[in-house]
Amino acid sequence: MNRTPASAPNGRFDGTDRYVATDSLKTAVNAALALQRPLLVKGEPGTGKTLLAEEVARALGRPLLQWHIKSTTKAQQGLYEYDAVSRLRDSQLGEAAVHDIRNYIVQGVLWQAFESEQPCVVLIDEIDKADIEFPNDLLRELDRMEFHVYETRQTVHARHKPLIIITSNNEKDLPDAFLRRCFFHYIEFPDRQTLSDIVAVHFPDLRADVLGAALDAFFRLREVPGLKKRPSTSEFLDWLHLLLAESVAPDSLARGDVPPLAGALLKNEQDLNLLRRLATLTQRGVR
Repeated sequence: MNRTPASAPNGRFDGTDRYVATDSLKTAVNAALALQRPLLVKGEPGTGKTLLAEEVARALGRPLLQWHIKSTTKAQQGLYEYDAVSRLRDSQLGEAAVHDIRNYIVQGVLWQAFESEQPCVVLIDEIDKADIEFPNDLLRELDRMEFHVYETRQTVHARHKPLIIITSNNEKDLPDAFLRRCFFHYIEFPDRQTLSDIVAVHFPDLRADVLGAALDAFFRLREVPGLKKRPSTSEFLDWLHLLLAESVAPDSLARGDVPPLAGALLKNEQDLNLLRRLATLTQRGVR
């Protein structure tokens, strides 16, 4: 994997010393930069989608603005909000600020990005958590790179087009009209070599026998049929950290039963019980 320091003077993303990016992911980021279109990134939870935006901003030397979406988030909040409650309170208290409505306009992430002195990276994280109309409500603003503030009768234009990185965990389908305006990339779950490269970033001095045994156990666990939630990359890194902290011997990972410190990998009782049942059946078969 090619890795670069935290600055990319040529305006291209080639990965960083803290983030292992596949060639296809680097191509996707650079395509979004060239097209000046949002980059929509999907993939399993824990595959580094959110971290990607942080590392792209770091590599390009751009400010990062983050908008983490919740089920109650509205598209308008990314532009601005009018704080009518505060204005009412100030009017009751006789505050002078109440006479200028601009004192009660709260800038959203996109407004901040549009008015930034330099190009930004904007992360719209987990867009699929919001209402189905949320992406469509942003279409015009993302297309034109401008929006109107009705309370102050002003139009905000983007000084520079930000690089917008949008993540989704595929919890719901996104509208076709929105998808047409994005460059799409799906982060495949890392293969063994890529995962080894990722581990090397976080645990550069890890012994080869420990890594090999942990990888074997991890991929064996992910292949268990019927798992409700397969463990992710981030959970594997947490598990490795615990294995090292507890000095777990590599040979204890070779067994086919529940791995040690499984709470870092399995996050619900159904999967834990499934693994225990399979281990019991295996033991009976051996006898």
